[in-house]
Amino acid sequence: MKLSSDKLKNVALAAHGGAGKTSLAEALIFNSGATNRLGRVEEGNSVMDYTEEEQRRTASLSSAFYQYEWKKHIISLIDTPGDKNFFSDTKTCMPAADAAVIVIDACSGADIRTEQAALFAGDNNIPAIGFINKVDHERANFRQAFDSAVDTLKPKPILIQLPIGEKETFKGVVDLIANKAYSFTDGKAAPMDIPADMADDVESERAELIENIAEADDELLERYLEGDEIKDSELIAALRNGIKARQFMPVLCGSATANIGVTLLADFIVEGLPSPLERAPFPAADGGSVAFDSEAPFAGYVFKTIVDPYAGRLSLIKIVAGKLGKDGNLYNTNKDSKERYSQLLYLAGKEQKPIDYAEAGAIVAVAKLKETFTGDTLCDENKKVTLAGTAPIAPVISFAVEAAKQGDEDKVFSSLTRLQEEDPSLGLDRIAETKEILLNGTGMVHVEATIEKLKRKFNLEVVIKPPKVPYRETVRKKVRVQGKHKKQTGGHGQYGDCWIVLEPQERGAGFEFVDAIVGGVIPKTYIPAVEKGIIESSGKGVLAGFPCVDFRVTLDYGSFHAVDSSEMAFKMAGSLAFKKACEESGGVLLEPVMKVSVVVPDDFTGDIMGDLNSRRGRVLGMESEGKYQVVNAHVPMAEILTYAPDLNSMTGGRGTFSREFSHYDEVPGDISKKVLEKILAEKEE
Repeated sequence: MKLSSDKLKNVALAAHGGAGKTSLAEALIFNSGATNRLGRVEEGNSVMDYTEEEQRRTASLSSAFYQYEWKKHIISLIDTPGDKNFFSDTKTCMPAADAAVIVIDACSGADIRTEQAALFAGDNNIPAIGFINKVDHERANFRQAFDSAVDTLKPKPILIQLPIGEKETFKGVVDLIANKAYSFTDGKAAPMDIPADMADDVESERAELIENIAEADDELLERYLEGDEIKDSELIAALRNGIKARQFMPVLCGSATANIGVTLLADFIVEGLPSPLERAPFPAADGGSVAFDSEAPFAGYVFKTIVDPYAGRLSLIKIVAGKLGKDGNLYNTNKDSKERYSQLLYLAGKEQKPIDYAEAGAIVAVAKLKETFTGDTLCDENKKVTLAGTAPIAPVISFAVEAAKQGDEDKVFSSLTRLQEEDPSLGLDRIAETKEILLNGTGMVHVEATIEKLKRKFNLEVVIKPPKVPYRETVRKKVRVQGKHKKQTGGHGQYGDCWIVLEPQERGAGFEFVDAIVGGVIPKTYIPAVEKGIIESSGKGVLAGFPCVDFRVTLDYGSFHAVDSSEMAFKMAGSLAFKKACEESGGVLLEPVMKVSVVVPDDFTGDIMGDLNSRRGRVLGMESEGKYQVVNAHVPMAEILTYAPDLNSMTGGRGTFSREFSHYDEVPGDISKKVLEKILAEKEE
């Protein structure tokens, strides 16, 4: 297989979960002759959903790839996940496509994830077409599904096909451009007469289609309005230009599982969608762009990494400029490092097949690059460029992860780090205060699937539980105390004596140490030891052992012994002084507060604001984003640990949110008392 730019079509199948993207991919591949059976997701024999986790859940958890031939073109399919837990992969893989097929469920219409998929295509400036799937389903409503697409999706959806029949009577498709009808047997299209009862509908829809297409071409529109006859070839050319310019989204229809209308979609992908050479240039990190050109110096974007514990890392590259041979040297501009690959591959489901040559626009894979990860740019060392990456969807839910078997603790973190290479939407942190490993995901199912993958790939079992909140402590009032360490043990004793003033600082100001010693009452050599003792003691506050923050210590007096004083003695004195000062000052418990942005349809804003208030949140304001409202708020971390499933439940899956740390704030008295009682009880246990 030779991946030549002008004969390539890189197409992402994207939509809401359950719309039938993987079934559609299976039918396209089967009809091409690349497979000898039509794989079915629910039977676990799909070539695209091939991992154990996907087969068990009968859903795509990660983007899968397959290259097949159709009408002397190479079609490179990217079958993306539709579940919100794995939708980040859809976002990060979209830059590798040159067009998107937005799959619309004939039963449920264009759902929230379908809308997001169309937005991702827009973000990458690639054209999109629609495919209304499941027209044969008992709950199908073709017209309602199309109307929902018109209400929801951009660019403007326009019908270029009509179904012949619906539900159990669905048997074929009318092509409105050619004005021809087709029936289907075993996936193959056969011409038939347009049913008499559809004639009027076909005529009116075709007239509307011609008007929609003509709007993309001023000259054509003028001729159309003057009543001139427009040839099919002119219509097709204008349609193609309108798709490329994202002026509209042509909508086809069919049934992937019944294999009706799929070959017409395959034809349209070849005839109607642009090759990589016709797509918009790829954005560069410096604000410029890189054109798709096989004759230019090499530049490629690593959009996905697949980790195999035995075979190592597989880096998937979108070639933007230049070409690659079966082996060679590359330069990683993000890491400022050289890489070498010894085999060029393309993917066909779980299989990796060697290839000798690929040009601009192609999607290829290389194995065992040492320092290259998702989001990196590989290029010619003599023509350095950094391509603009696509950030994954930020995690919204966190769990503490512990090894189920003693002795596996270090393996857990290193193995999760390997999985993070494959899935950049995973977050991984070690929290010093709580001594926990935190696994952050885009939803509960995302975390569960990661744990399953950890077991399958690395034979590691873990236990997950809600994370502890990393509280802090601070001091309430200004106090002055003495810290004295005096010990006589025969021979040299230990003597350190210091007086400190401890006072609170503004929130976020951190720790400040002031040396106010005069007259040499404490020698200069011992003053850093006092500070060190205070810093070490502040790591564990007096309330519940959390780090103490936002305070100033002024060292203003003390005494020393010419023989018994030492750095260690003054470090002990500083530590004792700090602990005594904290007890006299009165401790305050601080909690992390998150900046939360909740994106919901208009109808839900009242419920969302009420719910945020009930979580001790403070709503900062609201702004419009198309048909959605963005509610911004500050909410204590302790109150949003389970927000992801709660928001899903409140909005029927139509709400999304992001979170980031904002600041620490004082825990209200009554809540502070309960938190401290709980923490101290746990310590006693």
